[in-house]
Amino acid sequence: MNISTAKHLHTLLLAALFSVAAFALAAEPTLELGIGQPLQNLSRNELLANAAVRTIDVPADAAYRRSMHYRALPLTALIGHLAQTGSVQFTASDGFVANIPGPLLAGAGQAWLAIEPADAGWPALKPGGASAGPFYLVWLTPEKAGISPEQWPYQIAKIAAAAPLESRYPQILPHSSAATDNREQRGLHVYTANCATCHQINGAGDAAIGPDLNLPLSPTEYFQETYLRKLIRNPAAVRNWGQRRMPGFSPEVLSDASLDDLIAYLRQMAKQRAKQRQ
Repeated sequence: MNISTAKHLHTLLLAALFSVAAFALAAEPTLELGIGQPLQNLSRNELLANAAVRTIDVPADAAYRRSMHYRALPLTALIGHLAQTGSVQFTASDGFVANIPGPLLAGAGQAWLAIEPADAGWPALKPGGASAGPFYLVWLTPEKAGISPEQWPYQIAKIAAAAPLESRYPQILPHSSAATDNREQRGLHVYTANCATCHQINGAGDAAIGPDLNLPLSPTEYFQETYLRKLIRNPAAVRNWGQRRMPGFSPEVLSDASLDDLIAYLRQMAKQRAKQRQ
């Protein structure tokens, strides 16, 4: 082998090594964190190296619907002053957005950020699909804080501070009479906790996975109430297709009273839209 050939092979080897290193760096998942400090991008390895990481057992995992075992970081160790943070926004890679009050995250439900190790991947959420990783918000005692399944965001790409939806999007506020304000205001809170993770109202909101719930029409206008209730409880019982993503909300998750409040809120928003167009 002459000197020129050796140098050429050496250059090719260095290029190959650089490409492998660059691919490994690109493949390492990162979490964008923007709360109370300059924006950070934390790699999986950096998060797993945190001294507060523990192995936890989640007895009733919302995504996997069974007991799960995770390496995880207490959210309070990742985000300081959670109890004083108005709202924390979790954005998933597929566009799902959960806005969860800081005091709730700091409370009795015990919120943890589960981190999927590179050498021990989690199961797929459905056959042929992806797992809940690389980052997933889990709760050890959700029953103590009334945590809904929509407050278990997975495939998280970004965590950031955000003002409550009601403050940022006045278009979602009901403007009903004093006699019915309480019911429709309660319905607004049901919507923000359970529906706003995928849907908008009047083009307002952070997520747009599902259809807008008031434009061009409200589901209260094109569903008989019996079937709207059935759709919310068990979507597949009303309409079903391979790409359906909407979960069902059982009475244990969404009480009959809360469902009544939600429907009252949606009806009110439809009335407001109709008045604005007159």
